[in-house]
Amino acid sequence: MYKYFKPEVISKIKRLELIAKLIVEGFLTGLHKSPYYGFNVEFAEHRPYNQGDEIKYLDWKIFGKTDRFYIKQFEAETNLKSYILLDKSASMNYSGKNSSNITKLDYASYIASTLSYLMLKQSDSVGLVTFDNKIRDMIQPRNSIHNLQHILHSLEKITPGRNTDITPILHILAEKLKRRGLIILISDLWDDPDKIMSGIKHLRHAKHEVIVFHILDYDEIYLPFKGPMTFIDLETGLQLKTVTENIRETYKKSVKDWEMRLLKELGKNQIDYMMVDTTTSFDRVLLKYLNKRKRLYR
Repeated sequence: MYKYFKPEVISKIKRLELIAKLIVEGFLTGLHKSPYYGFNVEFAEHRPYNQGDEIKYLDWKIFGKTDRFYIKQFEAETNLKSYILLDKSASMNYSGKNSSNITKLDYASYIASTLSYLMLKQSDSVGLVTFDNKIRDMIQPRNSIHNLQHILHSLEKITPGRNTDITPILHILAEKLKRRGLIILISDLWDDPDKIMSGIKHLRHAKHEVIVFHILDYDEIYLPFKGPMTFIDLETGLQLKTVTENIRETYKKSVKDWEMRLLKELGKNQIDYMMVDTTTSFDRVLLKYLNKRKRLYR
């Protein structure tokens, strides 16, 4: 069994749909036709067989003539193409005592694996991009169990990387991903807020639907420590010595202001944003979010 694949969570959310609220190419199964391909409706053309494809769609007549395997493609009514962008920078390796030894990277991986399963379950294509200051791994979206296994294997071996540099990644993907779809960013967003905002807006300008899960440890939100402390930046090694009680309220206000700013600015651009505390069960977070989208956008 995969570390980040929890059947008990899947059983709770498998009937929910992650519904894109904007008109992107291939969303809302059954409501309109798409020029892209799936396996249900009218025959369109053949393509070479790839490992992981459903063998029931093999064209045996073509095999008899060519001794090669080809898959029948059909015009799909819908097929959402989605990318999950997972931040694996060094800061994602933090885990406070309230988080049951689950790092932010662990937590983010649980969300990524569960959403991957959900997207596949509703017949959409899903891929994974992991990054720190560069793109480290990129699994192209496909609608197959094999691709889900590929994603889960990638999450199993993921390790914290280097410093965070989110913005160039977002700009690269905005230019590279030609077909509009769903982008799910999972990160602690410890980077320049203005630059992050510009990168996310670039994705929206390219007509992608964007969802942001802002993952923070309980300690990073509430600063629950007592007495003199030395705080060390996991990415730069910089140290700050202070008495926690002297800065706690100012710090908590700055985090809240950060959240409100992101919520406001991203909301203006029709981007869903949710700050997540890692002490909250990730299945509860997903159920709350998916039910909210189901009510609002259906």
